[in-house]
Amino acid sequence: QVQLVESGGGLVQSGESLRLSCAASESTFEFLAMGWYRQAPGKQRELVAAISRESETTNYAATVKGRFTISRDNVKSTGYLQIDSLKPEDTAVYYCNAALLISTLDDSSNFRSWGQGTQVTVSS
Repeated sequence: QVQLVESGGGLVQSGESLRLSCAASESTFEFLAMGWYRQAPGKQRELVAAISRESETTNYAATVKGRFTISRDNVKSTGYLQIDSLKPEDTAVYYCNAALLISTLDDSSNFRSWGQGTQVTVSS
């Protein structure tokens, strides 16, 4: 199973931007769809964005559409999440995961293994 490591989080002010990275341990990453998730304190982990293996399809949660942009570089085996116009409600730990089918990403319970995530904290 490909290992994924998230990075790029931090403490920012409302309205600022961040770019998160998801680095894969294997080049097989290019054959997988990828998703970004977030989990706020006391809340369930939710899928915020997903991208197919060759970037032809991207999906976003309604709460982030227009502010989040998912992308990937298969040569670098890395996925990205550009987050603009950050809001305090975006505060959460952000995780990535990957699967053969983009539909598998819809349900986080399909995954037994998760990385350590990267913390995003937005102050008002």
